[in-house]
Amino acid sequence: MAFDPKSLKFDDNGLIPAIAQDAESKDVLMMAWMNLQAIEKTLETGKVTYWSRSRQSFWVKGETSGHTQELVDFRYDCDSDCILVLINQVGPACHTNRRSCFYTSVKDGQETELMKPMS
Repeated sequence: MAFDPKSLKFDDNGLIPAIAQDAESKDVLMMAWMNLQAIEKTLETGKVTYWSRSRQSFWVKGETSGHTQELVDFRYDCDSDCILVLINQVGPACHTNRRSCFYTSVKDGQETELMKPMS
């Protein structure tokens, strides 16, 4: 059966959350937003493309930094309202130069930094 990206459930702004996970390690690297056109570009090119809410424009991950995301698998959840992209990540995924955006843990009310920026 052919996939139709229009079958996904977008929010009132035409966006859907997209979680990026390393295809090999299974580490969750980041979360960003996609719109219909970003999904189509991602599936067409194999380069993960997001929608930047602040810039109101497409954002091809790594286009300026070189920290690219190559699409390995594109999945969506049971409610069709969240995307999971399994990727090959080159360099850090986070704009703070860390491998993952999820580098802070909270245990017993205390924050712990789990990783330092990559050199």
